[in-house]
Amino acid sequence: MEYSSLVELYEKLFSTSKRLDKTYHISQFLKSASSDFDIIFLLLRGRVYPDWNDTKINFAAKMALKAISLSSGIRQDHIEDWWKTMGDLGDVAQRAMSQKKQSTLFTQKLTIKKVYANLTKLSTQEGQGSVDHKIKLISELMTSASPEEAKYITRTVLEDMRVGIGDSTLRDSIAWACFDIMKYNSEEKDDKKKYIVEDREKYNEVMDALQQGYDVANDWAEVFEHAKQGLDSLAKLKLEIGKPIKVMLYPKAVDFDDAFERVGSPCAFEYKYDGFRMQIHKKNNDITIFTRRLDNVTVQFPEIKELILENINADSCIIDAEAVGIDPKTGKYMPFQHISQRIKRKHDIAAITKKLPIELNIFDIMFYNDESQLNTPFQERRDLLNKITKQTPKKIILAHQMITDSKEKAQEFFKEAVEKGNEGLMAKKLDGIYKPGARVGYGMKIKAMKEPLDLIIVKAEYGEGKRAGWFSSFTVACIDEEGDLLEIGKVSTGLKEKDEEGTSFNKMTELLTPLVLSEKGKEVTLQPRIIIEVGSEEIQRSPSYSSGYALRFPRFLRLREDKPLSEASSIDYIDKLYRDQK
Repeated sequence: MEYSSLVELYEKLFSTSKRLDKTYHISQFLKSASSDFDIIFLLLRGRVYPDWNDTKINFAAKMALKAISLSSGIRQDHIEDWWKTMGDLGDVAQRAMSQKKQSTLFTQKLTIKKVYANLTKLSTQEGQGSVDHKIKLISELMTSASPEEAKYITRTVLEDMRVGIGDSTLRDSIAWACFDIMKYNSEEKDDKKKYIVEDREKYNEVMDALQQGYDVANDWAEVFEHAKQGLDSLAKLKLEIGKPIKVMLYPKAVDFDDAFERVGSPCAFEYKYDGFRMQIHKKNNDITIFTRRLDNVTVQFPEIKELILENINADSCIIDAEAVGIDPKTGKYMPFQHISQRIKRKHDIAAITKKLPIELNIFDIMFYNDESQLNTPFQERRDLLNKITKQTPKKIILAHQMITDSKEKAQEFFKEAVEKGNEGLMAKKLDGIYKPGARVGYGMKIKAMKEPLDLIIVKAEYGEGKRAGWFSSFTVACIDEEGDLLEIGKVSTGLKEKDEEGTSFNKMTELLTPLVLSEKGKEVTLQPRIIIEVGSEEIQRSPSYSSGYALRFPRFLRLREDKPLSEASSIDYIDKLYRDQK
């Protein structure tokens, strides 16, 4: 398939903010395409690798500038001037290639496979000369690209696609493409009349089947291939060891009455640990460990591999757990920020393992000896964990649990959990299933402190005086249903002046500098990659930010390198917090 066909789709998606229109355009594209679906579903969202593959292409904005200059023959300083005024390197690439000063003797129409092949080669370039090789790979594509194609090649390589495609849109697009459940009237302007569902029961059946298929496959291309064969084929999708799924998420309960109402009475209460989530896959002697971002961190946690092999009696399994830091001197739990550095560590693993030991707290199982446990009631899943786990305190245990229908006993258990250094409790529905990636009524979290927000840094400003040269103010955003970013305020307090005191302005500057997309005066626009936890006194209505809200006295609390962007605080959640505080 020619890349221009995908670019035509990008342009249609970029031209509308209406989710139904986006869904329709994608569905029509899927109907017309005949192959390359594994590539198409990645490139649709501006990605080169699946979420669970931690391979990086590492292509910076400065490299894109050079590639555009090399391909167009336009001086790099002119390209940089355009960037400063236009703010989007994709638009800059389109302008440059429409005005290019050099012709190419040999060009060929770009195909999706060719574009994808060059993008994947970026991740294999290492060592001396690797930057030049990467620039040439992208310049090769741009030389043969139309101005519009150059725009989207640039946006893809910078992972800044801006077309607003979330999982729900892809699911619905597949449904519309593969099943006769949506009637479309192109003459109608009213969305309610333009898109008609004639059989709501059938529509819901298809959507449920697609969502269940994605829950186990975590791959829309694979779901699409099965959907083309019908509902029976979708039901054949299975969990695979080594291929992570999205973990189940839990909304926050207002209080214990709210928790009992949502999950039922009696229910199971478990400690809510202040650690980082681990999804552990075991197949015989092979162990793979993923974070909630689906990053592979097996190398960083060699002791976890040994604990699983020695203490889990299963030929194959997928378990959900929380790794909590243990003070090697006192044996007490340590806050998350003290051990979060282990997630990124690639060197001196033995030393940091000894310095920052962890206890693995197992709280769920999704797969056991070639059988999915997703639809098994929670209490039965817990019984299975009891059966197959040999517990060793301070090494590997099951999450501390109490089953009760008494609010008073639950409150006592909550107090006990907090006194031991935990964040609070989880309340779990005894007959609840495991629903990957969804915030559903099968479990709630009850925390001791006012709920902070997990927000994405989208802009930063350079400081003055003693903070000159550092980013000292950070614009943060929440997300909507489609993953679009909505700004909600600026954070400038809570960071440290010195590196040894904690997360510092210097460290944050080092972390964000490679993500700069454009500069305007003291402010830079960033690739949305970094999540921080932000506390505030109050959420206020405000027309100043695209979310419609602002935070009163926002304060940086900690980096959340364990969380994917999809788990940033949603606008719906912020709406709820705003209403609750009233």
